[in-house]
Amino acid sequence: MKISKTKTKVRRIGNSLGIVLSKDLLDRLNVREGDDLFWVVTPDGVRLTPDDPDFEAVARSNRNTMDRHRNALEDLAE
Repeated sequence: MKISKTKTKVRRIGNSLGIVLSKDLLDRLNVREGDDLFWVVTPDGVRLTPDDPDFEAVARSNRNTMDRHRNALEDLAE
């Protein structure tokens, strides 16, 4: 994946501070006005993502549970 960098300024928005995301970045994240974004602090900085970082952990846990109890789930499905 190509790494790109762009500078943006922190600006006053009402009584808060915020940043404006470029159209290019919004397109790359596939987000539109009103969508949720999640930020995660990493050792390298901050990761911005439209995907809930906790969802993957929950999905992985559910997959593991379903794998362990496959026979019981198949019996219940009948």
